[in-house]
Amino acid sequence: MVRTPLTPEERERGERLGALLREARAGRSMVEVAASAGLSSETLRKIETGRAPTPAFFTVAALADALGLSLDDVMRRCAFVPV
Repeated sequence: MVRTPLTPEERERGERLGALLREARAGRSMVEVAASAGLSSETLRKIETGRAPTPAFFTVAALADALGLSLDDVMRRCAFVPV
């Protein structure tokens, strides 16, 4: 199966998500946050760096919970905003 290439908007949204997660993580280590969310640190690293710009909903939900973010806030801060 061939995956459809991501649009520029999807890539930008992934970059905003990564920046939000890095900001929310603050002084906590990537390993600590990933473990708290039930993920590998490599998965978190890929999301934060934009190499995985469209993570699954439950992955985002677990990270939001581990970082004390509401899903509403994540959506507002990461949603595509047309210019």
